[in-house]
Amino acid sequence: MFRTIEEFLVNWGHESGSTQKILDALTDQSLAQEVSPEDRTLGRIAWHIVTTLDEMVSQTGLEFEAASHEAAVPATAVEIADAYRSSSAAMVEAMKEHWTDAILNDMKDMYGEQWSVAKILGILVSHQTHHRGQMTVLMRQAGLRVPGVYGPSREEWAEFGGVAPL
Repeated sequence: MFRTIEEFLVNWGHESGSTQKILDALTDQSLAQEVSPEDRTLGRIAWHIVTTLDEMVSQTGLEFEAASHEAAVPATAVEIADAYRSSSAAMVEAMKEHWTDAILNDMKDMYGEQWSVAKILGILVSHQTHHRGQMTVLMRQAGLRVPGVYGPSREEWAEFGGVAPL
């Protein structure tokens, strides 16, 4: 759990950068990739990550310009990636301008439970990490190059002259 806004912002910088790399690697054609008709498509998962910034963080009372969680999935990968970029940047700026460390202890109603703002931010990070993992599998199925997040991807490893472990 985060103890300071700065601690969150440092972590968010890495995590949102990793998410942005994944979103920037999508193509319009890949957005329709699915595991099954009962599951979200790659585009729907990507858009869910984007709109969760509004959906979760707005519960803290922070106001910022973000893609609405009620908005339809855009038709292009660029629109999704750009919406994440601008929503994340607006969220960070609003936090810097309006929050102090004390807010992290404030309790907010989240899904019928009481969560601290620190917990909300921690789950926001875990939530996008979870969905990034889903996306990388679908990206491979769609034939896309997967960028490395916590280390080099298979393709990046090969470019370094290494053989990726199985």
